[in-house]
Amino acid sequence: MPLGHASTPGLAIPQLGFGVWEVADDQIDDAFRAALETGYRHIDTAEMYRNEEGVGRVLTRAGIARDDVFITTKVWYTHLHDVGAAFDASMQRLGLDVLDLYLIHWPAPSRDAYVWAWQQMLELQRSGRVRSVGVCNFQVDHLQRLLDETGVLPSINQVELSPYLQQRELRAFHEEHGILTEAWSPLAARAGLLEDPVITRIADRYAVTPAQVALRWQLHLGHVVLTRSVKPARIAQNADLFGFDLDEEDLQAIAGLDRGVRTGPDPDEFGR
Repeated sequence: MPLGHASTPGLAIPQLGFGVWEVADDQIDDAFRAALETGYRHIDTAEMYRNEEGVGRVLTRAGIARDDVFITTKVWYTHLHDVGAAFDASMQRLGLDVLDLYLIHWPAPSRDAYVWAWQQMLELQRSGRVRSVGVCNFQVDHLQRLLDETGVLPSINQVELSPYLQQRELRAFHEEHGILTEAWSPLAARAGLLEDPVITRIADRYAVTPAQVALRWQLHLGHVVLTRSVKPARIAQNADLFGFDLDEEDLQAIAGLDRGVRTGPDPDEFGR
């Protein structure tokens, strides 16, 4: 299945990823194995998800070459002062020698530690223990501060992004500076996106699901996008995005859905 890649200098990443947020460790085996069988080769976990051991367990048993699976994990905001120790613990749980991508999970600006954490991330990359480093949930001012104080921007920023939260200013900054945009909560299910008449009308026209429309929109814009499910049929359905494309009328209609609605925390407030 041609899932495709997105790339920027220093990072080539499968464009469609399998996220395991809120997937219990005892559910990881079946869900991750179904994702691998479907064709996913990008798995996104985190220290805070408490399932890194399960991800490592499936990788060991899957019989797939390590270099054929792209693994991301993240450091939690309470460990920004000691990224090295958090990284070592994650690697032990994952059972890996080298990680593909390590991310700062939240900037937690009130703690004023993310610049120091970013410097530690860059040291890890220079050591060769992680191939690429990036961030999650950083706003434009957070990214600009990294640039001003370290001279180095992340290769990727994983943020909440959906047709209801299109993040145009942030995406423009990413494009200007060569940062890949990666979307979490792309279906905005808690905000009702999948029942939106614009999305359902487009889905009906192509005989696909509303979720497939929302995910195809992300791929059309060149984003990396994370899907999540523990149901094998849904896992496969969410990857079946290449038999249709959105036309200009569809894109204009979806562009009009932006409401600035978050289903997750505000990055400026989280971690206080």
